[in-house]
Amino acid sequence: MKRVVTSLLLIPTIIWIVLFSPDTIFTAATCVFAGLCWFEYAGIAAHYGARFRAAQGWIPGFAFLLIQRDETLLLMMIALGVLMLSMRCSDLKDAFPTAGLFLVGMLYVFGAWRSAIALHTRNEYWLLFALTINWIGDTAAFYVGRAIGKHKLAPRVSPGKSWEGAIASLTGAAVYGVFLLRWAIPAVELPVAISIAVAGNAAGQLGDLVESALKRGAGVKDSGTLLPGHGGWLDRLDSSLFSMPAVHLLISLLGLQ
Repeated sequence: MKRVVTSLLLIPTIIWIVLFSPDTIFTAATCVFAGLCWFEYAGIAAHYGARFRAAQGWIPGFAFLLIQRDETLLLMMIALGVLMLSMRCSDLKDAFPTAGLFLVGMLYVFGAWRSAIALHTRNEYWLLFALTINWIGDTAAFYVGRAIGKHKLAPRVSPGKSWEGAIASLTGAAVYGVFLLRWAIPAVELPVAISIAVAGNAAGQLGDLVESALKRGAGVKDSGTLLPGHGGWLDRLDSSLFSMPAVHLLISLLGLQ
């Protein structure tokens, strides 16, 4: 019940932010979502021996998120800064793993939300598409997997997921994606809409598995407790952290608007 209530509150709010909110509110909300995901990621990274606090990522993370140019130079400067600061670790054996986990988190969290801003700038419906294809897919996977799921998708990482559920997720995402894009961005041709929906959903499913692997390796059940019935924000948005960059890459390569 908690999961349903949380979804009923969260989904309309995110849709309003993406489609109808002023740019300042959208940017502020994106920073909040990125900051919450980073906070929970830092908590998971600590179980792997990372010697940094979440607050140490705010300035470089938000800089990488909001400065929409010279990203290679900016990321290089962040990397150099992190390598220098990692020398402060009391045990120098922790220096390189700490720097690596910090930089992976920068790309994983803030890089994904950077793609969200780019998608929203191109067309807000692209961002809505990238976010919701996995929400629809997760619903299809849950019911189909519970009804007929017999073949485990990744039993070592996420024992509850099945190939039947994964295929249902792809199918549901393709149907929904075609409906949304043909209505909101009719210039997108049908085969392209299907391809992007399937690719974006597949990326999202991988994102879900990656976060499950991170949590299992860290020995934690949920990334946080801020969303009743869902765990943490990273638990709720893990698929989006992969689907947003994937959709952004595809539409950029195809030159879509």
